[in-house]
Amino acid sequence: MRRAVSLFSGAGGMDVGFAKAGFRTAVVAELDVAACQTLEANKDLIGHTGSAQIIPTSVCDLNLEGSKSLDFDVVFGGPPCQGFSVAGKMDPDDERSTLVYDFMRLVKEVSPKSFVLENVKALAVSDRWERIRRKIARLASEAGYATALIVLNATDYGVPQARERMFFIGVRKDLLAPTDINLRNSVLAELQEHKALHPTLRTIIERFGPSGSQGNPATCTAKIMYAKAPILRKSPYAGMMFNGAGRPIPVNGASPTLPASMGGNKTPIVDEAEIFEGESSYIERYHAHLMRGGKAKTGEAPRRLRRLTISECAAIQTFPANYSFKGSKSSIYKQIGNAVPCQLAFVVASSLAAILEKCEASKTLVAAE
Repeated sequence: MRRAVSLFSGAGGMDVGFAKAGFRTAVVAELDVAACQTLEANKDLIGHTGSAQIIPTSVCDLNLEGSKSLDFDVVFGGPPCQGFSVAGKMDPDDERSTLVYDFMRLVKEVSPKSFVLENVKALAVSDRWERIRRKIARLASEAGYATALIVLNATDYGVPQARERMFFIGVRKDLLAPTDINLRNSVLAELQEHKALHPTLRTIIERFGPSGSQGNPATCTAKIMYAKAPILRKSPYAGMMFNGAGRPIPVNGASPTLPASMGGNKTPIVDEAEIFEGESSYIERYHAHLMRGGKAKTGEAPRRLRRLTISECAAIQTFPANYSFKGSKSSIYKQIGNAVPCQLAFVVASSLAAILEKCEASKTLVAAE
């Protein structure tokens, strides 16, 4: 068993993945009340070994001085990304943009064998965030870590969702960890072993049945109305043909990134008749009608169009089927949308565990010599 610290835990997406890879968390830190209730309800699935109730905890106030002697294997977590996300304001003065430094502070306090900091792709590639990238890399180096910054797309690892995320991975140099470039190559080599095809969205939804059936409660009741002035794009699944930001999504491929804003008319739309009755896509037919210059329709869209349910969203994020979410309906959608796909976290955790095992084996060999 490998010991871990989980920071900015959210609903536990990363925790589930790390637990599946053999890590067990002794510390879990999350501020959101409903998310803490979700974590508490799933202690076995998130691999948490603490006996105390998981209560809202600010990472900013967390002090782990003295934890070095506990010999933790990893500190992992995903600081809130709204300050960095292209979907937000990308404001460098957003206080949430500084939480990555709190993460690195706690890494220094705990001095684990490794760490994994997860965030949006923009933090890894945008020129706007170069200063922050340089600073966290410097903090990691000063704390004694070799590091690798990688961007992964969840679809490459069996997740039915096109979700690109950044992972900043560090391994302590005294473990005979390689240089930054060699660590990056080692991480990529391990990740390659986990490449896998993803199921289609149709496959996921068929598993649950129609919305409102016993196995798939109709959790999102926001009506789907025709947009009075449709915004058209080349793809039927872009632009805006219906009200709200919850766009239609193709069922024969992967889902686009599920947003934390889901729960109302920002929840993605699917065509049930296409999935369960084999009919042609209404969304594509209506898009073709509009592209030919046809008149936009008004009022409520056909009932065959409906929004993703909580169960479907959780499955798209690869949460276990028996995972129990707590809080209001809107809170649960938000928790799911904010999560790291469990399968992607498992892949990263498994790759890290393999690297740690090799580092420890090498160190043992050197000591024996």
